[in-house]
Amino acid sequence: MSRKVSDSTIRRLSLYLRILEAMERKGGGTVSSVDLAAAADTTAAQVRKDLSLFGSFGKRGLGYQVADLARQVRDILGLSRRWRVALVGAGRIGSALFEYESFRRRGFEIVTVLDNDASKVGQRWGEVEVQDTADLDRVLRDADVEVAILTVPAGAAQEIAEQVVGAGIRGILNFAPAQLRVPDGVFVQDVNMVMELEALSFDLTNRVASAGRSTE
Repeated sequence: MSRKVSDSTIRRLSLYLRILEAMERKGGGTVSSVDLAAAADTTAAQVRKDLSLFGSFGKRGLGYQVADLARQVRDILGLSRRWRVALVGAGRIGSALFEYESFRRRGFEIVTVLDNDASKVGQRWGEVEVQDTADLDRVLRDADVEVAILTVPAGAAQEIAEQVVGAGIRGILNFAPAQLRVPDGVFVQDVNMVMELEALSFDLTNRVASAGRSTE
């Protein structure tokens, strides 16, 4: 695709997909852009604009076939295939992510887990044995990994990211509270829970302050 698609558009597509799949489970046949927009808390014009970036969907006056649009959005998001994933960091966050069933339902299969803690190396997580990060390059290549999830301390994140990239990985989901520097062509998505809480704190603080001023 030649045109750039914004992160906000991709996030809305992900939301549309969840809405469409919920409609599928309820037996929904068709949905209009107005109804899809209402469920996604956006506008019908935004829905049509988002979808138009990827082709022509639905028919004017008739709306979208729910099952067909859900399938097409899955294709757009690259979810019509299996992704082989490595989890680097076998701590509490890593353990919770490994058990997160939605990863598997979306096609993300954690095929290997790595850690540098000798007490964890060799443990079995389901059918997966925790491997030593000292063997990271070999393990990732042998397992044909395509995506890496990092749940390591901030101080180790950059070095691990470089090793992951060196093993040929081009997609990283980073839970470490660190800004990773990676070459062009490597894609990083950061999940910083502290920043999300700070943003929530800002919203709560400013809404409370605004509400107080409006009643004066």
